[in-house]
Amino acid sequence: MLSSIIADFRVIFDRDPAARNWLEVLFCYPGLQAIMLHRVAHRIYKQGVPFFPRLISHLARFFTGVEIHPGAKIGTGVFIDHGMGVVIGETAEVGDYSLIYQGVTLGGTGKQSGKRHPTLGKNVVVGAGAKVLGNLNIGNNVRIGAGSVVLRDVPSDCTVVGIPGRIVYQSGVKVNPLEHGNLPDSEAKVIRLLLDRIEALEKQVEALQEDKLKERELVVSGVSNLGTNSGNNESHSCYIKDKEIEEFLGGTM
Repeated sequence: MLSSIIADFRVIFDRDPAARNWLEVLFCYPGLQAIMLHRVAHRIYKQGVPFFPRLISHLARFFTGVEIHPGAKIGTGVFIDHGMGVVIGETAEVGDYSLIYQGVTLGGTGKQSGKRHPTLGKNVVVGAGAKVLGNLNIGNNVRIGAGSVVLRDVPSDCTVVGIPGRIVYQSGVKVNPLEHGNLPDSEAKVIRLLLDRIEALEKQVEALQEDKLKERELVVSGVSNLGTNSGNNESHSCYIKDKEIEEFLGGTM
């Protein structure tokens, strides 16, 4: 347990540029204090001691704003930044060197017994206000955008954003965990594609109307069988846009 606490202490200097000295980190970082108290409560909890583990957890919540059930498993070097409003459920598991921001919930979705909270792999980043709900498996090196709601498993080396969470990036490239705010806006992209598609359809309808009007004028003047191929130039572009929209909707987590 002591080695884990030392690792929790050291990782703050690696991931928080505001950490200047050990005294400030020890006494002014509620995330570190919550994890230290949790490690004590978790050890007592595993020994089957009633009441006291929950009491320690409750006191930690009162003083730090971080609620970690004593049954939760927290890996080595986990950093809870700021911490206020973080809730980690009884059967949740957090992998080594994960980074959790304020307002995060690792919770359940019902009253079922057994494993009902998520399992996070190593080096996972969970952005501020994100919710990961249910017995999910979140792979290693996953980034979950701020405010996202994740309801399904996420493979390793992915980025998830949105409500419900969608995979918007998948690669084996290692990323800086502090760049969790540099995430794509998948909803805005799809809305832009839909607007472009509407505009293209409006142009096609307008072209058809003009062709019909010209055809009527030619019929009146004795010329008929006017051929037209309007819209063919945009068919390929529309197909690509439709494919991207279908991928977005099909990627719902």
